[in-house]
Amino acid sequence: MHVPRPSQETQELFRSVVPDAPGVVVKPMFANVAAFVNGHMFAGTFGDVLGVRLPDEAARDELLAIEGAGPYGPADRPLGGYVAFPDAWRDDPDRLHEWIGRALELVAAMPPKPPKPRNRTD
Repeated sequence: MHVPRPSQETQELFRSVVPDAPGVVVKPMFANVAAFVNGHMFAGTFGDVLGVRLPDEAARDELLAIEGAGPYGPADRPLGGYVAFPDAWRDDPDRLHEWIGRALELVAAMPPKPPKPRNRTD
């Protein structure tokens, strides 16, 4: 499966709209960039598409009802619980920041994900 890479512009936009909040970590993930809280991804890029995880079905439906929003991730296997933002929102960082903040709030309420044990080869 081909994983698209985000442009430098998309990476900068993404980093600019992710809240600087306690516990939030932005890091590379499969050639893209993602934001995590308590070990859970709550926002990310997939190529030049930005999207969020919305574990609340009502919030997910609200975002999906907006023209241009849709599945997030590979076309043949979109990520469940995630929604891609409309392309037009790239010019509206306040709206991106608002929805990424909502995703952060919802995902931060989930129990922390236990860290994976490190493989030891000694």
